[in-house]
Amino acid sequence: MSVTTQSRVAETIRAANAERRGALIGYLPVGFPDLDTSVEAAIAMVHAGVDVLEFGVPYSDPVMDGAIIQEATQTALAGGFRLAHVFDAVRRVRDAVDVPVLIMTYWNPVMQYGVDRFAADLAAAGGAGLITPDITPEAAADWIETSDRHGLDRVFLAAPSSSDERLALVAASTTGFVYTVSTMGITGERAELDAAARGLTARLRAQGAELACVGIGISTAEQVAAALDYADGAIVGTAFVRALRDGGVPQLAETVRQIAAGTAAR
Repeated sequence: MSVTTQSRVAETIRAANAERRGALIGYLPVGFPDLDTSVEAAIAMVHAGVDVLEFGVPYSDPVMDGAIIQEATQTALAGGFRLAHVFDAVRRVRDAVDVPVLIMTYWNPVMQYGVDRFAADLAAAGGAGLITPDITPEAAADWIETSDRHGLDRVFLAAPSSSDERLALVAASTTGFVYTVSTMGITGERAELDAAARGLTARLRAQGAELACVGIGISTAEQVAAALDYADGAIVGTAFVRALRDGGVPQLAETVRQIAAGTAAR
């Protein structure tokens, strides 16, 4: 039996677009540098201006992650990270702040845990859904059915290399927003955003995507503002992870405030 719920992620992004230039989505790995600090850091990010939280699941083979995020996830794994910590972290964050919390995860940990069990535990913790960088809609029938049943968003990725046919499938299969990959390659900061992101967002809209948020390579307020000229949200990860690594929660909060300035009203 399907559970029909309004996407809180989509509602939050629409509200940010109505009030400001657009939404800021902030990424941190669960358990970095330890579980308690990652929860404290996530809450601080919301207070500093993040609209949607993206908690990453540390994974031993992070094919999409850049060096700084890989370093952070390895620290979390070495510190004893367990998948159950994800649900604990989400629950603690949701008890403290009223924002949607998405989980960015490679698919293997979800399969190992059990797709339905993972969805049930995430929904019970107050999580909003999953971003799944390494599973395509064609291979996600089980997840699509399960996420519908548990009222969770499923965020698929679109890349500049995707065909229009693939973009149409991604747009039709995604809820919340389409994760629009700004550049080909791994995550990390770039001096300039790839112009392909603008064209990709336009192509996604032509194929029916209502909300598109741009990630990979965004690390400054200026880059956030540039992305929000054409996208509904900007996703920042590496700059936040670096700030937490180098200066703890206070530096992270200040970095979020600086970057969130890019969402200011036109």
